[in-house]
Amino acid sequence: MFPGAHLTTHPDKPAVIMADTGWSQTYAELDAAANRLSQLFRSAGLQPGDHVALCLENHPRYFEILWGCEYAGLIYTAASSRLTTDELQYIVNDCGAKAFITSAYKAEQAAELRDVMPNVDLRLMLDSVIDGYESYESTVAAQSSEPLEGRIAGTDMLYSSGTTGRPKGVLPAFAQQAIEERVTGVTMMCQLLFGVDTTKVYLSPAPLYHAAPLRFCMSHLAIGATVVVMKAFDPELYLTYLQQYRATHSQVVPTMFVRLLKLPDDVRGAYDVSSIECVIHAAAPCPVPVKKQMIEWFGPVIHEYYAGTEGNGFVYCNSDMWLGHEGTVGMPINCTLHIVGEDGEEVPTGETGTVYFGGGAEFEYHNDPEKTKGSRHPKGWSTLGDVGYLDADNFLYLTDRKAYMIITGGVNVYPQEAENLLVTHPKVIDVAVFGIPNDDFGEEVKAVVQPVEMPADDDAARALAGELIAFCRQHLADVKCPRSIDFRDELPRHPTGKLYKRLLKDEYWQAAGRSI
Repeated sequence: MFPGAHLTTHPDKPAVIMADTGWSQTYAELDAAANRLSQLFRSAGLQPGDHVALCLENHPRYFEILWGCEYAGLIYTAASSRLTTDELQYIVNDCGAKAFITSAYKAEQAAELRDVMPNVDLRLMLDSVIDGYESYESTVAAQSSEPLEGRIAGTDMLYSSGTTGRPKGVLPAFAQQAIEERVTGVTMMCQLLFGVDTTKVYLSPAPLYHAAPLRFCMSHLAIGATVVVMKAFDPELYLTYLQQYRATHSQVVPTMFVRLLKLPDDVRGAYDVSSIECVIHAAAPCPVPVKKQMIEWFGPVIHEYYAGTEGNGFVYCNSDMWLGHEGTVGMPINCTLHIVGEDGEEVPTGETGTVYFGGGAEFEYHNDPEKTKGSRHPKGWSTLGDVGYLDADNFLYLTDRKAYMIITGGVNVYPQEAENLLVTHPKVIDVAVFGIPNDDFGEEVKAVVQPVEMPADDDAARALAGELIAFCRQHLADVKCPRSIDFRDELPRHPTGKLYKRLLKDEYWQAAGRSI
């Protein structure tokens, strides 16, 4: 399934609409643009299986770029537009990209990257051009809109955090097949679980480089629905666009629920949400009271799933299932769940252990065989590293997150990067970074530092904390940096050097009455 398959039925129907401006692209326009880009890729020497990297904001032409990669049989990596130059350089080079696409919005960073991407031969920029980059618009427009012969479908390779703190590309197992024949698991899920068809309108409020927004939008376009893209999430604008475009489907993270519920009652009541048939959420734990209020407001249209970029399993529940098992993240759909204790053996129902998926899709971590091996059980099951338990009805409850992972506003943050950086500061001896409760984002990044010299007073502590946070932000994306720092004479370490980060983290979570 792909956009071109819908040209005989609704070529002039909007495929993509930018919510804030009303800019739209029909299915015929999307297909033609994707064909032109695929032709450009082929003329530049890229062959099926080669890699392309892109880094841009929620841009009107985002999806023609992704479909151009799909049509050319390429593996594409959509990188966060919030990354620092060093972080983006690492991803572009690690994935082996032969082409890099960005926008004028990222021009300053694009200039810094220009000479440090040795494998990249094709550099394209939208909306403007700088030295070393070709104009996306004029270069693509010069190509034929005819489809490539014998098109092989491409796929994404998105990045997840690695054991060293560096992100790692997650490459799903996929067989090369004709674009006309390929149907992804997310596409099937959208059709079978969420009732998506050509009459539906999907409202996307999140950054498109995230796995779920990217894959949900691409699946809706494959099916033939209309995708409405927000520039960025704003709670009242979300309601505005839901009403304006009569959206039927949407995918969100729990922090968006929180912000919606914090709107004044008269604001919430001013918008008609009756068009919505399905609101899907994932990526972070949703507090029970928040989910109850959303179901009361929107109706029993709230759906939840637990899965990862790895695609190795899928756990799901609708509103009725959740109301009967409050706090669950669902039950397995395309896999079998195994709860495993420290001894590697499965534990009885109701007992907590590491959650493993059996029978799901295969995957590997690009350039990291050790991380790939570490995700596997001897019996062949795979894990995302989360801890939980199953009840008697086979519903899964998560009780902890993968080791030290912070999920803030639906974004995965691996604290090792900030730790490795902060410990190099001349005023720092030791540091621990972890997540603490945040009502809006679920978690926020916290650092506890053992300084060379303890601050003399509160003013000195605030000054040192500000200096360290600023130092972190010079080198890492803001979302990875601590929002606050506390100081200790010594951090809890075992004589072997192991940091007991859980002891620190528990202090901050006890008041919240939860550990996730």
